[in-house]
Amino acid sequence: MTVSKHPNPQFERGNWISLNGEWDFAFSPLSKPRAKRFRTEQQIQNEYAAEHFSHKINVPFCPQSVLSGIAYTDFIGSARYRKMITCRKNGQRVILHIGAADYLTTVFINGKPAGRHYGGYTSFSFDITELLTDGENEVYIYCEDNEKNPLVCRGKQCEKRKSQGCDYTRTTGIWQNVYLEYVPQSYIKQFKIVPDYQQSTVTVTADLVGTGTLQAAVYYEGKPVGSAETNGNELTVKLTETHLWEVGAGRLYDLTLTYGEDKVKSYFGLRNVTLDGLRFLLNGKSVFQRLVLDQGFYKKGIYTAQDDAELLRDIHLSKALGFNGARLHQKVFDPRFLYFCDREGYLVWGEYANWGLDYSDPEATAVFLREWEEVLARDFNHPAIIGWCPFNETWDYKGRPQRDSLLADVYDFTKRYDPTRPCIDTSGNFHVKTDIFDLHDYRYDPVAFRTSYDKFVTDNELYQHVLLENEGRQVYRGEPVFISEYGGIKWEADRSVKAWGYGADVKTPEEFAKRYAALTAALIENEKFFGFCYTQLYDIEQEQNGLYTYDREPKFDQSIYEQIKAANTEKAAIE
Repeated sequence: MTVSKHPNPQFERGNWISLNGEWDFAFSPLSKPRAKRFRTEQQIQNEYAAEHFSHKINVPFCPQSVLSGIAYTDFIGSARYRKMITCRKNGQRVILHIGAADYLTTVFINGKPAGRHYGGYTSFSFDITELLTDGENEVYIYCEDNEKNPLVCRGKQCEKRKSQGCDYTRTTGIWQNVYLEYVPQSYIKQFKIVPDYQQSTVTVTADLVGTGTLQAAVYYEGKPVGSAETNGNELTVKLTETHLWEVGAGRLYDLTLTYGEDKVKSYFGLRNVTLDGLRFLLNGKSVFQRLVLDQGFYKKGIYTAQDDAELLRDIHLSKALGFNGARLHQKVFDPRFLYFCDREGYLVWGEYANWGLDYSDPEATAVFLREWEEVLARDFNHPAIIGWCPFNETWDYKGRPQRDSLLADVYDFTKRYDPTRPCIDTSGNFHVKTDIFDLHDYRYDPVAFRTSYDKFVTDNELYQHVLLENEGRQVYRGEPVFISEYGGIKWEADRSVKAWGYGADVKTPEEFAKRYAALTAALIENEKFFGFCYTQLYDIEQEQNGLYTYDREPKFDQSIYEQIKAANTEKAAIE
């Protein structure tokens, strides 16, 4: 992705340099992945002297992608990057930021270790000041991946050589923006923003390095609307104007934080999320979530969009069909995508790419929490994120049942870190401790689909297909409910691959629209559901059950899309 604007609009300093673009590159193909140990920092350092960079790569695109210039889609064990950079410290600290790199990343500056990071989906940074010299410096990044390691979360990256079913092309190495930031000796390391729409205030709690006075100034459309300062690390700003962040209206306040010589630009939305009985409330009003599944895959970039326009396009395509948000599925999305969600008033769920993890392993809790905490820390301030979902479909692992304590511990941690949002422990199954009870249901007979959920209204009997062969594995305790995956109606657009999807008996576009409307109406008209999430917005490789192609081109004529939009925007019974 070519970046002319800051990679993270919620934490923006003026003095930064993009390191995207051409890097020297080498990689190690694998004939067959195996559950091997990762290399130590010392082993990598010893091997570096013999490194031969035979390729050039376009960062931040992964080597499997066309946009990287490599386009090698078979198994890759390690990806290695080298770039010469010029620095002038001028008494400042220098921070190296990597948006995401899969999986274990080791960074060396001028041959000396700068740090290691575990996890393929979360942003991280290293203070490299002491390793730099004024002038030319060498950055060497070693990324090691292993889809067969049962303690590595792979998300929807396929374990097989070729994509199949609902697993797709893998991503190895760097796949989000790389950049340098220059900061003073005293600086703001991190901060949490908590708005209160009823009091028309915003509270900022900062993690600070050094000494100074923390100051906050708030603006709305360029006009000053409040300020505060403190000698501590927390302050509250009383706003002179109240502009609510609502669905379709991302009325964002600009926020400037100053600490000594450090200045950070950010923003926030004035909104509150609560649950009331079976209803989901935004600023005290019942809102029906009309969501679509978005997996964040791109035909040329795989995990990485080509530019801002490609990020925005998916939001606009979704809204054009009457959806008001998305489940961001099995991936941690780019901060700029989340910024556009914030700006557009587009509801999203923050999820992690948990597939591949052995949920029966006692070590899984520590491994997962290490990565999940980074997600919460980076994305806490986004008003568009209206809930957390750390896990999706936690099945048993090789005959060993999931450890329920894993889900309970992660839920408890999430609620302690962020008491302002609801948390779904695991979308679909098997629920252990959750604020919301969601289900996945891909039945495609509209009559049976509606009838089973009518019984939820009349008899409080909630249909759960996962219990048909797993009796007693999850218990409904009266939580708010929504169907967070349904539909997935197969409609082939690319016949060059063996397509996969649900409900393949649909033969005409008119049948597709009729089935879509019937399934969706069963959920919207059910007075106990607060939302739905249709699978999915666009095709991904062989999974051809999207409403658009993988290129985001129409699969139907406009009349069919008008019927889909009409179904999505019908007034919900719970509202």
